[in-house]
Amino acid sequence: MKKILYTLALSTLIWSCGGGGEDTPPPPPAPTNNAPTVPTLVYPTNNLLCIDNVLDFDWNASTDSDGDAITYQVQVAKDAGFTQLTHTVTESTTLRTLSLEKGIAYYWRVKATDSKNLSSAYSATNQFYTEGEGVSNYLPFSPILVAPTLNSTVTSTTVTLQWTADDVNTTDTLTYDVYFGTDQANLSIASADQTGTSFETPTLTASTTYFWKIVVKDNQGGQTIGQIWGFITD
Repeated sequence: MKKILYTLALSTLIWSCGGGGEDTPPPPPAPTNNAPTVPTLVYPTNNLLCIDNVLDFDWNASTDSDGDAITYQVQVAKDAGFTQLTHTVTESTTLRTLSLEKGIAYYWRVKATDSKNLSSAYSATNQFYTEGEGVSNYLPFSPILVAPTLNSTVTSTTVTLQWTADDVNTTDTLTYDVYFGTDQANLSIASADQTGTSFETPTLTASTTYFWKIVVKDNQGGQTIGQIWGFITD
């Protein structure tokens, strides 16, 4: 009887030490997918005056470190904020021909997307103008925000508003009307006909959202109203 009990105890010890089989190794981590690089624009170039309104949009190819196939989304709009889109197209090559209206300021950009649906940031934006029949003066392009960053929080008691603007009529002189306030629908003019592209705000109230916009005017009577930008005080 003792021999039987000894044999059973020894078998149990061997089984518990052996573990009844090896542990299953954890699965390897899923491979990381990397977004394609940001495309760079080739044509139409920035501030171009286009004689033809049927244009070949051309950009440099993106690369993908994972070797994924890449497609491109091309956006064309009538405003720098791309809220008035005229074209949003997908292309597998780096060239797309689009037909546009004459006598219009346009803005365009491109982003790359890989086959796993991961996208790059949009490229820089190029602005251009399609020549209209009998047009002798071209409206200025929409102003572009420099500072403060859209919807950012500022901690100072005053802020320097900054922007840039261009005109295909390179001999035109541009001036700016600055609108500023807390009522987005009813901004009041804070500075008129200034030549500089910055404006120092009056003393700001804490925990308040402020809005502003720029109207760009040339010396031939043309003007372009910019979009409304905003920031928040701390």
